[in-house]
Amino acid sequence: MSNYLKTGIIAFLSAGMGVWFVLDYSEFMDLKEKHERSVDDLHEFEKSNFISNSQIANSNLLPVEDFVDASEHSTNSVVFIKNLSVINYRTGHWMDWFFEPRTSQRMSTGSGVILSHDGYIITNNHVIEDADEIEVVHKKRSYKGHIVGTDPSTDLAVIKIDVNDFPAIALGNSGEVKVGEWVLAVGNPFNLTSTVTAGIVSAKGRNINILKDKFPIESFIQTDAAINPGNSGGALVNRKGELIGINTAILSRTGSYAGYGFAVPVDIVKKVFNDIVQYGEVQKAFFGAEFADIDNEVAEELQINSLNGVIITHVQKGWAADKADLEKGDIVTEVNGEPLYDKAQLEEMIGYKYPGDLIQLTLKRGNKSVSKTLEFSNREGTTEILKRNIYTSQSLQASFESISKAERDLIGIKSGIRVIEVGNGFFRKLDIPEGFIITEINHSNIESPQELEDVLNKIRGKVIVSGITTSGRRVYYPFLF
Repeated sequence: MSNYLKTGIIAFLSAGMGVWFVLDYSEFMDLKEKHERSVDDLHEFEKSNFISNSQIANSNLLPVEDFVDASEHSTNSVVFIKNLSVINYRTGHWMDWFFEPRTSQRMSTGSGVILSHDGYIITNNHVIEDADEIEVVHKKRSYKGHIVGTDPSTDLAVIKIDVNDFPAIALGNSGEVKVGEWVLAVGNPFNLTSTVTAGIVSAKGRNINILKDKFPIESFIQTDAAINPGNSGGALVNRKGELIGINTAILSRTGSYAGYGFAVPVDIVKKVFNDIVQYGEVQKAFFGAEFADIDNEVAEELQINSLNGVIITHVQKGWAADKADLEKGDIVTEVNGEPLYDKAQLEEMIGYKYPGDLIQLTLKRGNKSVSKTLEFSNREGTTEILKRNIYTSQSLQASFESISKAERDLIGIKSGIRVIEVGNGFFRKLDIPEGFIITEINHSNIESPQELEDVLNKIRGKVIVSGITTSGRRVYYPFLF
């Protein structure tokens, strides 16, 4: 009996184990099949949702080939610029009058862009400002550069080196630049030559109030392509390698790039360059009025719904806006039939114009819509072509120029002579800085640089030189001749 029981128990256990094994193996196979299906599904998902490296290179997501082509077409046309300047300083002691001032040398660097095969280069005015010597480096070769002309109102300058075979960059059209398109910034940050960074156009028509000129034109292209110290004066190019702007400024609390870079549009660059090369100075068009953007506060005060356009805040008597019968409080809504959105747009448009050019303005004056035709003037209030006239005095070892009518009216003076450059002679001993506007000597107006030279050469005894600093302060310098 016991043997039969043992046999039964073993048979039962064996059957149970067999059933368990069959069930477990079946479950295992089901799991295995499910796993294999999951892996196959994952592979299918990857194929349908992910892009290979080769696909990325050939897609429009990252225009790799465009970057290479744009770099090859532009880097060869960007130069490295060294600005060497000598700083003279005095101790403030009375013995300074009998000894030459002590000097130190300062070097700053930047970039420039070749615009012609015969060695004309565009850069920022602040890159070459106060330079006593300019060195241009291209492909490790150094050249001596000289300043052709400057335009502080756009922070641009033209320099020239003696060559005949420089690779000029291709010029684009900043009017065709679109927000969101890819661009490259080419320059020499941190003294590293031919550095390229990529980004997009973040915005157009930016006015960031950084230019200190009395008649600034600010309508920058904003980009997130990295622009660091040394990039100033370098090229902003499109995917064809065409110049669309000159890198000018960054917004940063540290002095290094923080995501906001700004470039002067190439259409303004073309005009400034051509004017300086042809005439020695920019043929600036003067509107003859001051204007401002419309914000919520202004709109509420004037009871208007739209924030588009600009409001006239001041009209200069006898100038273009006054002759066109514009009035304080007028809102300019259209220019030549095109909607006007803000101050930067109007300033950029003025930057393209010449004295004598006409524009049609649509104004909102109270509840009325008024149309006016405005003729731009030059800095003297006429429509003639002007050339800069700098007077150099050998006896005073300094250079001067008369202040234009536009600037005289703006700062409220009858006459004035600006100090352009000071050498190491007599005039430097007067300790009057470059950029200072001399208005009077011993309370008598000075009308011309020649008169200034004659008076200072002949005068004896106590002398008071009155004038205006570059920051707009009215000061005087007492001397004993």
